[in-house]
Amino acid sequence: RPGPMRTPDGTTVGEHPGVFYFTLGQRNGLGIGGRRDAAGEPWYVIGKDVSTNVLYVAQGNANHWLQSRTLAASALTWTAGHAPAASFRCSAMTRYRQPEQACAVEIDGDTCIVRFDEPQRAVTPGQSVVFYAGDVCLGGGVIERSDAPFDQWQDGPDGSVLPVVPGAHVLPLAQAPASAEGSARSRRVDAGISLAPSTAGSAENADA
Repeated sequence: RPGPMRTPDGTTVGEHPGVFYFTLGQRNGLGIGGRRDAAGEPWYVIGKDVSTNVLYVAQGNANHWLQSRTLAASALTWTAGHAPAASFRCSAMTRYRQPEQACAVEIDGDTCIVRFDEPQRAVTPGQSVVFYAGDVCLGGGVIERSDAPFDQWQDGPDGSVLPVVPGAHVLPLAQAPASAEGSARSRRVDAGISLAPSTAGSAENADA
């Protein structure tokens, strides 16, 4: 159903046809256009509140509202049948055609916390995070949430549910399973993991 598009300070700048039609980092289809009270930079989706039917937007491809360094993922799948270790370092991708990014991973059953060395843009719930050791795909999972400002990471009583990864800066680099062969791109299909852009407006479109 239609609802307001608002900036982080609460200013209404347009109307959307339904929050589920939009994804984090999306630029296309907002229809905001130029505004006298705003800069000339393009507008991007930075978050959505399903309970109030509000779509949050901000200007600029590199605005801090799209940045995050930590994500939680579930439904983990591993090419070796199990995670390399309870905690390990590797590289990861969260977007199609994105360069692999260094990170530390902490496993908790079928879920994990991923902490990146550098801020990541438009980490989107519902899309995949895929882990690599060199050219070998270790596995991956489905992104549940991130610590981006509008991802509403607020389930704990103190508003912080990010577990500390002990010694994240010194965790060992994940070793590829001995049975793993071939490139990361060929192994990705075997692991049942996909980073293909969605048919709806995707974060990839935001880079255009």
